[in-house]
Amino acid sequence: MHRTPGLVTFATALCVLAAGAGCAGGGATGASAEPAVCESFAAVQNTVTHIKDANVSENGLTALRPYVSELIEQLTQLAADAKAQFGQQADQLRASVDVLSTSVDTARDNPDLTNLGAVRQAVDGVRDTARALADSLKNTC
Repeated sequence: MHRTPGLVTFATALCVLAAGAGCAGGGATGASAEPAVCESFAAVQNTVTHIKDANVSENGLTALRPYVSELIEQLTQLAADAKAQFGQQADQLRASVDVLSTSVDTARDNPDLTNLGAVRQAVDGVRDTARALADSLKNTC
């Protein structure tokens, strides 16, 4: 299949996001109820795990599509939940998620190397902004 290098690039980009989103750890610190931002962050980490486990070599992009859509929704929710306490980082995450969403839509319509490269760059942007927010969340979650 001639699209395999593009699929590998896309999968690699998502795994890079997975590594960045998972950097803050997670879980309760003993409190009886976690803030919504912690629950949103845990949901993002769960979806990232599913993305890492998806077999793109065997199943192609079809294996990732539901998780990518879910991840974009969850990152949007995380940005909304973080807005009050982590405004600047939340705004940056939301902006990077918007870029990722647009680039994923473009790559779905035309999965060439240029568009898949744009997805990889967008994933890098989300990874960086998610890492900044995750670093801020360490003391909250």
